[in-house]
Amino acid sequence: MRGIPPKTGLLHHVELWVPDIDRAAAQWGWLLGELGYEPFQDWPAGRSWRLGGTYLVVEQSPDLLGAEHERRRPGLNHLAFHAGDPGSVDELAAEAPRHGWRLLFPELHPHAGGPETYAAYLENADGFEVELVAAL
Repeated sequence: MRGIPPKTGLLHHVELWVPDIDRAAAQWGWLLGELGYEPFQDWPAGRSWRLGGTYLVVEQSPDLLGAEHERRRPGLNHLAFHAGDPGSVDELAAEAPRHGWRLLFPELHPHAGGPETYAAYLENADGFEVELVAAL
């Protein structure tokens, strides 16, 4: 039985090309695990984690051009994840540096997105940014 097909337009997956698969697997694996994702695929040059019908892939592709991601250039700026209540966001932000992530905009945290938001903006060693959004 195949189940109910997903709603058209829902995100299927995101694939990020990274310069160091081991570092990416450790950093993304910690964060995604904390957000409820489960390991999905594992091969020498890549890993993926799944939550429901959506998965995120990190891959060190042999076709990669360049060695670093720059979120301020055209292309992907950041990924935003629902991260629970404000306390959960604070816990993730506090633990993140031990897993290779740093808090962006610390002087504005947790309202860097504006006074009506509560979020943590994190950047990993490869320059990828995530926004962890609290439910208010």
